Amino acid sequence: MKLSQFEFKLPPDLIAKYPAKHRDESRLMVLRKKTGKIEHDVFKNILNYFNENDVMVFNNTKVFPARLYGNKEKTGAEIEVFLLRELNKEQRLWDVLVDPARKIRIGNKLYFGNNDSMIAEVIDNTTSRGRTLRFLYDGNYDEFKTALFKLGEIPLPRWVRKKVESLDTERYQTIFAKHEGAVSAPYAGLHFSRELFKRMEIKGINTAEITLHMGLGVFREIDVEDLSKHKMDSEQMLIPEETENIVNTAKDAGNRICAVGTTVLRALESSYTTQGYLKSVEGWTNKFIFPPYECIVPDALITNLHPPLSTLLMNVTSFGGYNAVMDAYFTAVKEKYKFGVYGDAMLILNEK
Repeated sequence: MKLSQFEFKLPPDLIAKYPAKHRDESRLMVLRKKTGKIEHDVFKNILNYFNENDVMVFNNTKVFPARLYGNKEKTGAEIEVFLLRELNKEQRLWDVLVDPARKIRIGNKLYFGNNDSMIAEVIDNTTSRGRTLRFLYDGNYDEFKTALFKLGEIPLPRWVRKKVESLDTERYQTIFAKHEGAVSAPYAGLHFSRELFKRMEIKGINTAEITLHMGLGVFREIDVEDLSKHKMDSEQMLIPEETENIVNTAKDAGNRICAVGTTVLRALESSYTTQGYLKSVEGWTNKFIFPPYECIVPDALITNLHPPLSTLLMNVTSFGGYNAVMDAYFTAVKEKYKFGVYGDAMLILNEK
């Protein structure tokens, strides 16, 4: 398929600037893949579409305060630094993006915080915008990490809002976040409240977890028309043995496996046997899912509504079918659903 096939007109006012008042009160569009039938609901009713012993798989990644503001030595020019991933724990090395990139050279020092409490040195140029920084800090690792993250802010996407607000500290994080490492929240997981989890427990719906630390690569603009030529950045991933057992037991029993978000979808589709069973793994994935790819492990997907031309939209059309999903998106625009990380949700069911 071609990039241009994922274009549609998204009015700017349909991009959600703020989350719903309560996590589970966003709107919910339900798409039945086999028939293309669309239903309109609210998210707190999502359990009506699942049965006892079905399994929902969540991404327990935790967003860290990845955006920092510093000043360049001598000139004092303000520099925005976006932490991508830690490269070396002992040497305090981080892979980062800097803006404006043209002002930063190897050997430059950057100063952060009041009284320049944190200093970093540029030691490598990795891309036109990317750099490797060595943070110069005398304390132990835990003290360094605490000090570094205290300087940062939640990396809310600029296309949502220009400025981070106090509510984002809580709402741009799932209630089940455990393992720090993501620069973006797993969108679909943001809809789940503690009350909803309690109702899942009462109904007998099982849960399982994976970890996939989403990076900025998933949002990188695709600059080729032929999607097979687009390369995804690698992201760190963990599928524990416990999750393997829960998912495969449910598959054997004929119960539904629901991927909560495209990050979970990509993780599940990155490690399975020839018989379609999930395999535990610890490593990295650069899986790019786009039509006509056929998803193997899950048979339900909870996701948000994503922008045109995005890899996230391509992931969703792979699961739900290109024509059915694009028709649903045109309906979503017509019905004024909200798009993006703080937007409304979509449930796609692959009926058995």
